[in-house]
Amino acid sequence: MTGYLQLNSGECFQGQWLTSAPADGIKGEIVFFTGMTGYQEVLTDPSYKDQIIVFTYPLIGNYGINEANFESKKPHVAGVIVYEAKQTAFHYEAQYSLIEYLEKWGIPMLGSIDTRAVVKKIRSLGTMPAVLSSSENKIEQDMTLPENHKVSKVTVFTPEQHGSGDQHIVLMDFGTKKSIVKSLVKRGCAVTVVPYNTSFEEVKKLKPDGVLLSNGPGDPKDLQSVLPTVKKLITHYPTLGICLGHQLAALALGANTNKLAFGHRGANHPVVDSVTGKVFMSSQNHSYVVDTHSIKDTGLTLRFTNLHDQSVEGLQHEKYPLQTVQFHPEANPGPAESEYIFDEFIETVKANNGRVFAYA
Repeated sequence: MTGYLQLNSGECFQGQWLTSAPADGIKGEIVFFTGMTGYQEVLTDPSYKDQIIVFTYPLIGNYGINEANFESKKPHVAGVIVYEAKQTAFHYEAQYSLIEYLEKWGIPMLGSIDTRAVVKKIRSLGTMPAVLSSSENKIEQDMTLPENHKVSKVTVFTPEQHGSGDQHIVLMDFGTKKSIVKSLVKRGCAVTVVPYNTSFEEVKKLKPDGVLLSNGPGDPKDLQSVLPTVKKLITHYPTLGICLGHQLAALALGANTNKLAFGHRGANHPVVDSVTGKVFMSSQNHSYVVDTHSIKDTGLTLRFTNLHDQSVEGLQHEKYPLQTVQFHPEANPGPAESEYIFDEFIETVKANNGRVFAYA
């Protein structure tokens, strides 16, 4: 059955539905992912909440969907655009095909689309609202995306316990990936995942040795209400911020964030570590970045830099035991070269030896 992708800029692309056609038009911000693999992790990453994802690699789905690589309990994307998707899966761990998985959750996938042309349009005009529909008629409805609190849709509602160990980490859940929790548990940590709006006093009662500010969807400036809590956590506990958590830490300490034209989404983004001098490839998924010039006089110092566009990829603080990264050190999907970030964080937690400190 014929389907259509219509962009806010006016272009219309014709394709074929690979899943059931949506009864009504599906609206979302259209973005693209450049990795050759990792589609299962992308679909279930809460940071993609309500977005229409274009996979740039021309063949998607050939190894199917397994039970091990989910980043959350369900997919979060609004829709999927591909050139070609396999009807069957060719991997011993595959439980079902990509098409079967998306059909199960009611996520529409449109195939036979010239994804190169779509991505060129996004790269030239930036990410934008788009509609998936079964009609080629010009969409008359307003494509403006509603302002909604995406983080509240992907956070846990009650605290969750994971793992056991000498170091207790409280993870503020803005839309965390399961592999972040796994990375901490693997390193001998007891992890308590709490809702994003948990107060400082409630976190303090849990007696953490360290705090992790997770990834998540949307504009960090939509979370102004949590910034005072984030600042208190940073000034009392060793803290690691990942992706959205990195941006929130910067905002809480007086820096600023901006939106990129088309974001960083893929598993091949080169980053340089100014401490080691080494360059590594990273897995990324974000639309917003910390403004380099805005960190002046905040106590924040630049540690990681993106070698494609020189954007901020990670920060440290002159006084607080704070470390932040814009990329994903848990590396799902993507290269695992940056997993040492977790090791550094745990070493900082151990060195603090459970002390609760407060800086003026």
